[in-house]
Amino acid sequence: MSTPYTPDVTAVGDSLFLTAMVSIIPLAVVFIFLGVLKTKAHFAALAGLAASILVAILAFGMPVDLTLLGASQGILYGLFPIMWIVLAAIWLYELTVISGRFEDLRTAFNRISDDPRIQGIIIAFCFGGLLEALAGFGAPVAITGVMLVSLGFSPMRAAATVLLANTAPVAFGAIGIPIITAGNLTGIDYHEIGAVVGRQTPILAMFVPLLLVMIVDGKRGLKQTWPIALVSGIAFSIAQFISSNYISVELTDIIASLAALIAVVVMLKFWKPKGTVEARERLALAAQEEHVEPTGGAGTGPVATAVSTEKMTVGRTVMAFLPYIVVIVVFSLAKLFTPLKNWLASTDLKFGWPGSDGNILTLAGKPSTATQYTLGYLSNAGTLLIISGVIVMIAYRIKPSLAVKEFGKTIYKLRYALLTVGSVLGLAYVMNMSGQTITIGQWLAAGTGAFFAFLSPILGWVGTAVTGSDTSANALFATLQQSAAEKAGLDPTLLVAANTSGGVVGKMISPQNLTIAATAVGLLGKESEILRRVLKWSVGLLLAMCVLVYLQSNVLSWMIG
Repeated sequence: MSTPYTPDVTAVGDSLFLTAMVSIIPLAVVFIFLGVLKTKAHFAALAGLAASILVAILAFGMPVDLTLLGASQGILYGLFPIMWIVLAAIWLYELTVISGRFEDLRTAFNRISDDPRIQGIIIAFCFGGLLEALAGFGAPVAITGVMLVSLGFSPMRAAATVLLANTAPVAFGAIGIPIITAGNLTGIDYHEIGAVVGRQTPILAMFVPLLLVMIVDGKRGLKQTWPIALVSGIAFSIAQFISSNYISVELTDIIASLAALIAVVVMLKFWKPKGTVEARERLALAAQEEHVEPTGGAGTGPVATAVSTEKMTVGRTVMAFLPYIVVIVVFSLAKLFTPLKNWLASTDLKFGWPGSDGNILTLAGKPSTATQYTLGYLSNAGTLLIISGVIVMIAYRIKPSLAVKEFGKTIYKLRYALLTVGSVLGLAYVMNMSGQTITIGQWLAAGTGAFFAFLSPILGWVGTAVTGSDTSANALFATLQQSAAEKAGLDPTLLVAANTSGGVVGKMISPQNLTIAATAVGLLGKESEILRRVLKWSVGLLLAMCVLVYLQSNVLSWMIG
C-alpha cells in the first residue's frame, strides 16, 4: 500500500510556473490531437489520459497505484452517471422513432413554424434548454441534434447549432446541480451563488438566439429573423434572472425555457419572418455542398425526410409530446417533491474509492473528498429517463423485447462515445488528484491581484472544456476561486459564480460534448471539424464574460449587490 500522497504545486524545479507549464501538457495534448492532428475524439481523450498519468507519476511523484486508481474512478464516473444519462436519453428518443410518433412530433414543431431558423430557436434553444434543466450531461445535445437533422439540417450545421444553444442554460442545468455543488464545496449559500450567476449568464443568453440564427443561415438569416431571435433571448434572460434571484435556483431553467417558448409562439401570432422558402432552399443546398457523409457505429445517422403538413388532432399532438411530458413530470416529482427526493437520495450508495480513499490528500494535508464515489442507481437522471422510457413504452404499446433490442443498439452506436467520455473523466480525476489542476489555478491567480477577476471565468471554461460538465468544473475550481478571491481582496461569491458562468461557454468545445453531438447526428469521427465550427463562438463569449466579471468586481459592483 502506498503512503498518503500530498500534491505539491512546486513539484517541478521548486517553481510554480514550471510546474504549471508541465500541468498544462495533458490539456494541450487533447486539443492538439483534436484541433491540429484532427484525430477522432476517443484517440485524443486516450492520449490526454496517458499524458495526465505520466505527468502525475514523473513530474508530481504520485505513486503509480494511486494514479491508476484515480484514473479508474474517473472512468467509472464518466460511464455512470454521465454516459448512463446520454444512453437513456437517446434510447428514449429511439422509442419515439420506432413507435412512429416522432413524425407527429416533427409535424407539431413544423406547425409552430416551418422556417428552419425559427425551428432552430424553438428546438435547440427553447426545447434544448428545458432538457438541460431536467437532465443535462449531454442529453439536450443528443436529442435536439437528432431532431434538427430529421427536419432537414445538415449534420454539421445541426451539431454546431445545438452546441451553441446549449450554453445558455448550462449553469442552472440538471435542477441547478453545478451551483449546488459549488455551494457545498465552498460553504457559500448556493442561493447567493445562483443569484450572482443570474446576473451574469442572462446577459450572454440574450444574444445566443441571434448567434444561433447566424450559424443556421448567416447574416441574411439574422437580418430576416432578428426580431424573434431577440424576443426569445430577452424572454429567456429576464426569466432566468427573476427565477435565480427571487424564485428558485432549481427551477430557473425550466421557467426560462418555457418563457422563451411562449414568447416565440405568441410572437408568431403577430409576426412572420421573410424568406422562409428561400432559407429552406439555401439550407438544402448548403447541406449538399458540405459533402459530410454520415458516419458512426450504427452505420448511418438520422435522415431528413419530408415533414407532413396535415392538421393533427389534439390527441395526436399530446401523444407526440408524451415522452417529454413524462420526463418533465418524472423529474419534477423526483427533484422537487421532497418526500420522494429524500427517499431516492437515501438509496444512494456512497463509499470511498478502494485503495485511494484516505491515501490521497489535499494541499492542506487533509483527506481528499474526491475519492468519494456515489452510486445513485435510482436517483440518477439516467435512471429517471429509463423510468420515463418504460412509461412511454407502455403508452406507445411497444413490445418490451423491441425496446430492449433498441437499447442494445444504442449502446453499440455510442461505444466510441463511451470510450471518449470515460477517458476524459479519467484525465480530469488524475489531474485533480495529483495536483495538476490546482497548480494551473494557483499559477493564474499568483501575482494578478484584482485582475484575477478577468481571468476567473477562464478557469471554469477550461474545467468544463476538459470534463464536459460545469458541475465537474466547479468541483475542480470552486474552492480555488474562493481562496484566490480572498487573497486578492475580491468577493468570493463573485468569483465562484464566475467559474460557473465561464464554464457554460466551455461546454461546446468539450471532447465529451463534441462526441455526443457527433454521435447523435451521425458524424462520429468528425469531432475536430465540429470543434473548428464552434471554437470562435466559445472564445468570443468567454472574452465577453471575462470583461463582464472584471467590471462587476469594480465599476459594476452594484450589479451583484
